[in-house]
Formats: sequence, structure tokens, C-alpha cells
Amino acid sequence: MEYYTFSYDINSDDLKMLFGVNDEYLKQLENIFGCQIIYRDGIFKTTLENYELLKKTITSLLEEIKVKKHLDSSILVKVSNAVKEKDDLSWQKKIIAYTFNGKPIYPKTKAQANLLNCINKYTMTFSIGPAGTGKTFLSVAMAVNALKKGEVEKIVLTRPAVEAGESLGFLPGDLKEKVDPYLMPLYDALNTMLGEETCEKYREKGTIEVIPLAYMRGRTLDDAFILLDEAQNTTEKQLLMFLTRLGINSKMIINGDITQIDLKPGKEKSGLLTAYNRLSNIKEIAFCNFDEKDVVRHPLVEKIIKAYANE
Repeated sequence: MEYYTFSYDINSDDLKMLFGVNDEYLKQLENIFGCQIIYRDGIFKTTLENYELLKKTITSLLEEIKVKKHLDSSILVKVSNAVKEKDDLSWQKKIIAYTFNGKPIYPKTKAQANLLNCINKYTMTFSIGPAGTGKTFLSVAMAVNALKKGEVEKIVLTRPAVEAGESLGFLPGDLKEKVDPYLMPLYDALNTMLGEETCEKYREKGTIEVIPLAYMRGRTLDDAFILLDEAQNTTEKQLLMFLTRLGINSKMIINGDITQIDLKPGKEKSGLLTAYNRLSNIKEIAFCNFDEKDVVRHPLVEKIIKAYANE
């Protein structure tokens, strides 16, 4: 078996993070590139004939570690695939914010970087793709950023209360207790960004609203960052109502996954599908598309989504 070698000067801390616990990430790299990789005293030995590809991947992964002090299995897969496909990796170096606990928030795929650019550039952005691609979390992070910078005076986050075929009327509790479970992903993102105490203070003052879509009717929202999540579960009338809430100096983000529509088949058409067809030619509106390659949860999730998409 022929080996190819190249040298790389890596400090011990970065090396531990690069290889992972029990060399988990090193083994993952071997699987991705279909080769054997050995490291000793600054020298890499590999059976990969095109070893420059592996070297570039390692350089890119070390860049992740240097800038973000973090590496996980999902990022490793994304970076490795991007290098293999000769994709642009300039998005790697961009940190957009920090969580309440000080962890950096940054795009993990080219599509995520495109979403962030569109949010900055356009008044209204549609983000369409499967679960796990970071659409909701990044949108909330951008909303919190805008609030902290004084670019907006309030944040309004909303979702339609229609999921998995359930009816609110059959659920226990008062209206808030019935609706809150549907809004939990938005609460989770806000708490991660601001901490529960600060988030609750903003909500008490009305600076942040997390509400069901039905509560948006009749409002005009100026100087606001407005996010609609799970837009695939809006009817055409509901989404039109939401879109026309846009006020002066406001931004609007609409997230959805057209593969997970929970509306009753044959009775109502998804408003997200209609909007995609009717609004894509308006220059002030951006459409950002994600696919299974952009999933940033466990790598198995990407495989599951791909399997169902190929039915």
C-alpha cells in the first residue's frame, strides 16, 4: 500500500479538537475520503493519492477551530464536502453574533451564509428548506442583532397554530397553554440568544412578542423585525394577511418547509407555495433555498431527509 505524506504544524489543543474524542473525527475523515490517515510528529501519511485535497480540508477545519473555537461532526462533513466539490469557503470566517453563554453564531453552510446576506440586503426574505437547516435560529439571531444595534424597536415572532394534524380545541388548558407549545422553537432560540431573564423582561415590555399568527390581523408594524416560522402551514389568505403587516423601516422573514405541510389535503393550498410563484420576480424580495446538504443537525438527519425526498 502506497502512502503520501505532508507536514502540518498543529498545536496540541487544536490537534485534539481536529481529531475528536477517541479520534472520532479522524475516522470520519477516512470514511469521507475513502482512505487511511496517520499522524505523527507533525507528519500526515495517507493512502489518498490526491492528498492535497485532504490537506486543504484540514486547513479549512483548522480555520474553523481558530475562528470559532469549535468543531463538530456536522461542520466536519460540510467543510469536507465543500472542499471536495471545490466550493467557496469564504463563509467560514463570518461570525454574526454570540449566544448568551458566549458561543459564536456563524453560518455552517454556503446556503446559510446566503440567507444572512439576504436578510441584510432585502426588506423581505423567504427561507425555504427542510428541518434542521438553521433557518429559524439564524433568523432569530439576526433579529436580536438588529434590536441590540437599535436598527429596530421591537421583534415580532409568529407561527401558525397548525401542526401534525392536531386541533387546538382538543388540547387541555387556556389559550396560552394551548398555543405556547407551538411557539416553543421560537422561545428556545430567543433564550439561547438573550438568556431567559433578559428575554422575559423584553417580553414584559412588549419589545419582543411571540404570538400566534391569528394575532397579527389588523396590525401594521413599523421599525420591527418580523419573523413568520412554519409558513408552509399558512393558507393563502393567512400569508397574504401576514405579508401586508409590513410597516416602515421593518424587515420580514418568512421560513418554511414545503415537504412538511400539515394543512388538510384538498381543502386549503399552502400560502408559501403561492407566494413562491407570485412574488419571486419582485426585486425587493429574496428567496433562499436549502436542501438536505444544508442540514446542520446530526449527520443521520441529512440521510433521513434525502431518503424521504427520493420516494
